[in-house]
Amino acid sequence: MQIIRHFLHIAATFGEVYSIIFINNNVMRNLLVLLTSTLISIHVYSQAGIEIQRIDPANWWVGMKNQNLQLLVYGQNVANLSYSISYPGVRLIKTSKAENPNYIFLDISIAASAKPGTCNIVGKSGTRTLSRPYVLKARENKARGTGVTSADFIYLLMPDRFANGDTTNDKFVDMADTSADANNPVLRHGGDLKGISDHLDYLQELGVTAVWPTPVVENDEQLKQEAPDRMQAGYHGYHFTDHYKVDRRFGGNDGYIQFSKSLHQRGMKLVQDAVYNHVSDDHWMYKDPPSKDWFNNWPVYTGTTHKEQALADPHGAEADRKLLVDGWFTSFLPDLNLRNPYLANYLIQHAIWSTEMFDVDAWRIDTYKYNDPAFMNRCNQALLTEYPNMHIFGETVASNPYALSYFVKSNVNFPFKSNLPGTLDFPLNYAIVDALKQKFGWDEGVSKLYQTLAQDRLYADPMKLVTSLDNHDMDRFLSMIGEDFEKYKIGVTWLLTVRGIPSWYYGTEILMKNTRNPSDAEVRRNFPGGFPGDKDNKFTSRGRSKKENEAFDYVKKLANYRKNTPALHSGKLMQYVPNEGVYVYFRYDNNKTIMVATNTNDKETRLETARFSERIKGYNGARNAITGETILNLSLLNLPGKTALVLELTK
Repeated sequence: MQIIRHFLHIAATFGEVYSIIFINNNVMRNLLVLLTSTLISIHVYSQAGIEIQRIDPANWWVGMKNQNLQLLVYGQNVANLSYSISYPGVRLIKTSKAENPNYIFLDISIAASAKPGTCNIVGKSGTRTLSRPYVLKARENKARGTGVTSADFIYLLMPDRFANGDTTNDKFVDMADTSADANNPVLRHGGDLKGISDHLDYLQELGVTAVWPTPVVENDEQLKQEAPDRMQAGYHGYHFTDHYKVDRRFGGNDGYIQFSKSLHQRGMKLVQDAVYNHVSDDHWMYKDPPSKDWFNNWPVYTGTTHKEQALADPHGAEADRKLLVDGWFTSFLPDLNLRNPYLANYLIQHAIWSTEMFDVDAWRIDTYKYNDPAFMNRCNQALLTEYPNMHIFGETVASNPYALSYFVKSNVNFPFKSNLPGTLDFPLNYAIVDALKQKFGWDEGVSKLYQTLAQDRLYADPMKLVTSLDNHDMDRFLSMIGEDFEKYKIGVTWLLTVRGIPSWYYGTEILMKNTRNPSDAEVRRNFPGGFPGDKDNKFTSRGRSKKENEAFDYVKKLANYRKNTPALHSGKLMQYVPNEGVYVYFRYDNNKTIMVATNTNDKETRLETARFSERIKGYNGARNAITGETILNLSLLNLPGKTALVLELTK
């Protein structure tokens, strides 16, 4: 430190800066020189009113398909410097100033011939020079973005609420929110990525093949006033404050890299949660925005209408479309103007950087319907160009298939054509719940489920839709159906046997319940056994009650059967019109046929199967996939009340 102070004194006196262009042989000596040079540069230019604080993306890779990269350089008066880059295969094409002199954008080209290494980004002002090292990494041999398919079973969890694997990272005194109290429903509880890793055996036993954590990007924000009588912490992850940092309370960037490796070593996949619509009002970029149009600003606070119909409505008004897309989600979540080309580049490059850095397999896009549609198409295409096998699915809360089809690749002749491969299938989610809560009728009960699936022709590929029973923004599934265990098993059966990619909300397998009253925190309670001091450990069969084990075993049995049965997860679907509360459909391929027969009535019924001859012709019997029971006579089935049978047909 005395040496560094000595150099700082010399630099402050004479205004001279020495920079390192490459790190070569004598590693320790050159690292010291590089550190000294950087500190001198910061010191001198801080005094002179110029300072580079960050360059985003934080690093990049050689050998990417898209050879163009736009660097955001941020710091005090960085626009007053003239820039150059000297590195084989790297060329500075253009510099662009923003309204705010603390930003400048550097467009560079990275040729296919460029080698991994460290180059310097050099800024000059008169006789003074400032250098910042920028690392170009080699891409790993393993292909990124392998995607998730209908053969997968996705497990959605909140890292803060699932398990605390490292209590030393629960809170940091230098962060805006220093609270951590597992007994307070609205504060951070201390769960982290290591906690998830510690329980991957449990997830694999259940049949899970992919893990979807809610966002892990830093949420370094003050407690927010969620309602007049309560506060909210950013434990859920949807309030970004720095795109290029994984929250330290989850384990930071290194912890996320290790978590991804732990998944892939087991043959499991990682789904990352993206937010393009908004950031926290504690985001460093909101506190000092590049330009006035970086955010969708209104004369007074204006919230979104949440009405997705405004986009697809042929009679809709432009004012309603603007309110949906440009209105703020809440007063403390500034709405991003995705039509700004520099912001668009920033977010797209972050998605690619995250995929490459953390080996992401698939993306879930939060608040999809509120985003500028043209931006989303561009972002989706950029990811798919770089990673052709990537799966991307959006969160669009829509009540019917027609409304949902606007936001995904579809067969509808909308003026705007979305290129989103998949989406969360909320209409099917609602239909499953209605089928279990309502009495059978023309449009009610199980007829609702049948009619929803009958509209699959709207979608370009319904197999890419992600299905669910509940999630972190809904009442728990068990509570929605009146805590009826037999109905619970029917819902599980439908989820794991209809078309699409099933997703599962943590704890539903052990009958976690609750409604969103008085807040969302009630449906985001800790997984029992994941936190120090927990009385029960429901990650083990010994810690679960008899009914909880029955639920866990049912999901486990069906999920693993599905995983090992291509006809069930990837075969065709044929359904029959429900009759008096009885609903039958088939999943089949050239090798197997699976029959799912559901009786939603309270009383037993006898099902004659002659009407299903189109699918059961040539089969004489069946094996119950859950119980293993053999059925010798397929012509007549006894269906107890509130029962779903999964039958593998036999000859």
